[in-house]
Amino acid sequence: MRFKSKTALITGASSGIGSELAKQFAIDGHGLVLVARNKESLQRVADELTHAYRVPVKLIQKDLSVPSSPGEVFDELERESVHIDVLVNNAGFATYGLFPQTDLEAELAMMLLNMISLTHLTKLFLKKMLAKGEGKILNVASTAAFQPGPLMAVYYATKAYVLSFSEAIAHELRGSGVAVSVLCPGPTRTGFQQRAGMEGSKVFDWGVMDAGTVAAIGYRGLMKGKTVIIPGLKNKLLAFSVRFSPRNLAPHIVRMMQDKRETLAMRR
Repeated sequence: MRFKSKTALITGASSGIGSELAKQFAIDGHGLVLVARNKESLQRVADELTHAYRVPVKLIQKDLSVPSSPGEVFDELERESVHIDVLVNNAGFATYGLFPQTDLEAELAMMLLNMISLTHLTKLFLKKMLAKGEGKILNVASTAAFQPGPLMAVYYATKAYVLSFSEAIAHELRGSGVAVSVLCPGPTRTGFQQRAGMEGSKVFDWGVMDAGTVAAIGYRGLMKGKTVIIPGLKNKLLAFSVRFSPRNLAPHIVRMMQDKRETLAMRR
């Protein structure tokens, strides 16, 4: 497989925002390296993109919640002399429920995927970008990054890490030729809520964006060199209002939004 154009590596590319980001890069003529756990879904995305946009696509089936996976992805691309111009750390998942009752193993895997693998991949590919003097990194966080999140305590904390980490290294890398952006979407139509067990949560009553729109906004922001990208006016207002609200008020508001409808009915 020959990658003659610029190449983007996208994790969590088999569905949702990840597959839509892959489409944005394909439209612009980028070669693609798509990484995800689900081989069938990944192949379906690859087939659609190669048919529609005639770009080279390489698939890597890998579970990035396994600590050795980022190094294995990097080593495979090194062996094949595939240079990554754009790294998109999109893979992630959530758990839902009261912290004492949620599954520890799932939360540890979530922390590995949402934070550790993202950091590991960034470290590996950033060094190559700096040696070349150019590159882009897009980390996908969430509006959850701006406040604590009762009923999704660990998930919100992981996204706060992604936001803080991204803003910090974006500042460090000014003038290096490598730009770092962080995408912070609000509720989005994907398979995210089903995997998290959030069906019935009122947070999705507050306005949901489609994954294609979120990806297009994220892609444009990345290409413009914007550091923090928040799609949608409601999401922008939510993120910035937290800065001016009493710190102890935010968890109450998030809990009200996160609760499931039947839970609220029982409380009444």
